Amino acid sequence: EGRGYVLRRILRRAVRYGHQMLGAKTGFLSRLVAVVVSTMGEFFPELKKDPRRVAQVILEEEESFGKTLDRGIRLFDEAAGRAGAAFVRAIDATPLGAEAAKLAHTGTIDWRRWNHPRRPVISGEDAFQLYDTYGFPVDLTNLMASERGMDVNMPAFERCMEEAREKSRAGSSAKESGRLTLDAEAIARLKALRINPTDDSHKFHARDIRASVKAIWNGSNFDEHAESSGKIDLIGVILDKTNHYPEMGGQVGDHGRLLVTRETRSSVSDSAHGGEFVVEDTLAFGGYVLHVGRVHRGEIRVGDDVTAHVAGARRKSVQANHTATHLLNWGLRDVLGEHVEQKGSLVDDQRLRFDFSNNGPVEPAHLASIESKVREKIDEDLTVYADLAPLEQAKQIHALRAVFGEAYPDPVRVVSIGQPVPDLLANPANGAWRDISVEFCGGTHVATTRDIASFALISETGIAKGVRRVEALSGVAAVAAIRAADALSERVRAAAALPDDRLAEEIADINGQIEQMTIPLPRKNDLKERLATLLERAKGAAKAAAKAKAAEAQQQARQIAESAATSLDRVVVAVLDVGADRNALQAGLQTVRDRVPAAAVMLFSPDELDPASPKVSIVAGVPRGAIDAGLKAGDWVREAAGVVGGKGGGKPDAAQGGGTDVAKMREAIAHARTWAMRVLTK
Repeated sequence: EGRGYVLRRILRRAVRYGHQMLGAKTGFLSRLVAVVVSTMGEFFPELKKDPRRVAQVILEEEESFGKTLDRGIRLFDEAAGRAGAAFVRAIDATPLGAEAAKLAHTGTIDWRRWNHPRRPVISGEDAFQLYDTYGFPVDLTNLMASERGMDVNMPAFERCMEEAREKSRAGSSAKESGRLTLDAEAIARLKALRINPTDDSHKFHARDIRASVKAIWNGSNFDEHAESSGKIDLIGVILDKTNHYPEMGGQVGDHGRLLVTRETRSSVSDSAHGGEFVVEDTLAFGGYVLHVGRVHRGEIRVGDDVTAHVAGARRKSVQANHTATHLLNWGLRDVLGEHVEQKGSLVDDQRLRFDFSNNGPVEPAHLASIESKVREKIDEDLTVYADLAPLEQAKQIHALRAVFGEAYPDPVRVVSIGQPVPDLLANPANGAWRDISVEFCGGTHVATTRDIASFALISETGIAKGVRRVEALSGVAAVAAIRAADALSERVRAAAALPDDRLAEEIADINGQIEQMTIPLPRKNDLKERLATLLERAKGAAKAAAKAKAAEAQQQARQIAESAATSLDRVVVAVLDVGADRNALQAGLQTVRDRVPAAAVMLFSPDELDPASPKVSIVAGVPRGAIDAGLKAGDWVREAAGVVGGKGGGKPDAAQGGGTDVAKMREAIAHARTWAMRVLTK
């Protein structure tokens, strides 16, 4: 149901009541904000901070619910009608039936006057449809039912809800299939074997450590050993301690290797030949860290000593993205305002993703400002500090960022970018802390912001009502995205110098590149604006060229008509060179016909602009006298089009067609003239 759902339920009850009972229009509730602020602002000072935003949020909820409200009310009316009819049928042969009949009024029964505990019940299925399809909270459906003297079948509604949850869980499980997990039973078995939870205190650095294999999990049982055998099944290795960071807090788990040391002697057999286990993921369950992967060579046994090696390059990329996420979180609130709250995040070695509260898309100018502020912090080469602090004391730090509703340990780990944590704790109310990133975080980070190298926002989308998602790159990936944008920017600059007739094609190609390539979103917005300006120029030039071409075509058509009028031709077949512009060709045809109305006219236009696909367009018009003599425009065009490898057709007085063999156009013109004269002189 998501955060804020309780407030949404209250708002929807108010919207429904105002709409149905008071006849109020959408927006009535948001207009009451000013009244509430003026009367209650002294007691609830939070209201006075940003009343405009409060009104906007309420208005958006009114508009959203209003789209389905009328349909939902109609569905409720139908459901209530069915419930009443079913109840009447059920009690018809009982003494209650006679009492129900007394309440009948114009064919319906007012159940509010019904004094018996047994009442009509709206089905749980109908209540669930109202909830699932029309956004009616079930307490609203209950309220509307009670207003009619009815009940709602809540057990049936809960069953529908549970079925929906099961489908959702099944979908999630399908997505998670293939991942190795430790369930509650497996954790209980580990404890029964007196295997202590993993010491993961080394996870914040990537230096190799020596550790001991405590358990090997195959997904259903614990094994004593595993060996390289060509199998692709994943297994999980539990060590007494680890330097691998397990997936948590939005940060992905480490990759790496566990190398069995050659001098180790297993409790079962000699492991002197060594072995290598490749870690493909690191997960944590109930305090146990599971190193998930495959035996690459040799074998690994319970009791083996191993060297745990973290994939350093990948860890550095993850760390850079994680610290960049903190800077992004700070930048979002600094630019957009205090209402921005973290709603989720994902940090891996490829990119970072951050979800936050905001009503509506982020303005392009704001996106550019956020990206710029993050880059400024990177260039300042700020030290990243991380220290444990008492939870209550840490909560007092000004401008601290924490996830609403998250349960934090005590003491809690505080990550500060640019200011030592003891300084923050010594003066927690200092307003200067607003200019730095301070968060509760248990993840890994770079030593200084310069290690991030660069930063690029690449997308911004909506994922739920009032929740936006941004994706970004750091490090080498960000640098590559910026360079790609630079190259596209240079193409746009060069395009501005192109002749007008080539501009539209180049714009289309650049637009395609912009959509395909990964580039910073602010740069993408800027490039599209520049291309839009060029496109307007191209459209203007094309319009002017078309106008000039149309004027030229009309001049050609007048010359054709004058020649035909002078020679008193009954058949006029000529070339009107307008390329593939059929409108200009038709306009030229009309001009000739207007000036020599008694003549049958056919015009050809070659188009060889694209050498790969040349074509000839043909149009014809035949007057009534020629039609009566047997010449029909459709037949005439088909004859001509056949010569140039095409086809055509139409009505007796007007037709069009074409072909692809431009080289035979002159032959087609001669054939068309001869064929028409033969028909007319029969």
